[in-house]
Amino acid sequence: MTFMAAPTTVVVDGGYELAEGGRWIDGRYVYVDILTGGLYELRDGDGPAASRQLARLDVPLGAVAPVRDEPDVWIAAAGTGVALLTADGALEWLDRPEDRTPVPSRMNDGVADPAGRFWAGSMAYDGTRGAGSLYRTDTDGTVVRVLDGLTIANGPAFSADGTTLYLADSAEGTILRCRVDPVSGDLSEGPEIFVRLGGDEGSPDGMTVDTEGRLWVAMWGAAAIRRYHPDGRLLHTLEVPAPHPTSVCLHPTDHRLYVTTARHGVRHPTSASGAVLTVPVPVGGTAARAWGGRH
Repeated sequence: MTFMAAPTTVVVDGGYELAEGGRWIDGRYVYVDILTGGLYELRDGDGPAASRQLARLDVPLGAVAPVRDEPDVWIAAAGTGVALLTADGALEWLDRPEDRTPVPSRMNDGVADPAGRFWAGSMAYDGTRGAGSLYRTDTDGTVVRVLDGLTIANGPAFSADGTTLYLADSAEGTILRCRVDPVSGDLSEGPEIFVRLGGDEGSPDGMTVDTEGRLWVAMWGAAAIRRYHPDGRLLHTLEVPAPHPTSVCLHPTDHRLYVTTARHGVRHPTSASGAVLTVPVPVGGTAARAWGGRH
């Protein structure tokens, strides 16, 4: 394992309580502030403080993905379920499965897979163990519970061919790996433990897969980003100037890593906490996939 030393730039100053879910979509970096329900974009080439608010919901907003062929429409992991979010900020609920859970819960991070399905996790507000789930929203709008018994389901990320799903359970310190049938979306194998982390290593949060098939992981509480080989070996650790990095996203053409961070739980936050950071890295990523529904 080696440390990657690279200068970090604060692109958007701290101020977000829990920035998360950063994705590259149509030449812009899109991210959320979960607890305030805010959706934001940063256009490629914009300078600091140039982010623009796209929507503000009255429920927590965990993550979004674009809807194929519908500009400015998003599928969102929001509140207690999954909804379509239009440009005017209206929500069209597909399902609210977390309304039917025994403890108050909310949706968390989510991502679309290469086949156009949307996957999103959930968690209890009080962190009740085993209360979280992973959901898959198919292209017909059906929301299916794929896994339960999780605690804080976070950072779903897919291999380029869509056959491997990585899922973090932040509270348990584990990264799971599942084999996915790319046609049906069913789990054909797993979940298996890909990485198990000790308490002093931080908690795995948002994740992404680079163009070389390596997994990047934001390490909440450790002020670090980790890069793993598909066989589970830790390849690199990148230190960042914020204790709680929450998501990672690789620019699809420039070799830049974008990192969201949180002020939540930070006793003495700086401008790098609750911010968007960029770091030069030696590899690129891919643009976010779109949800393929509503044709």
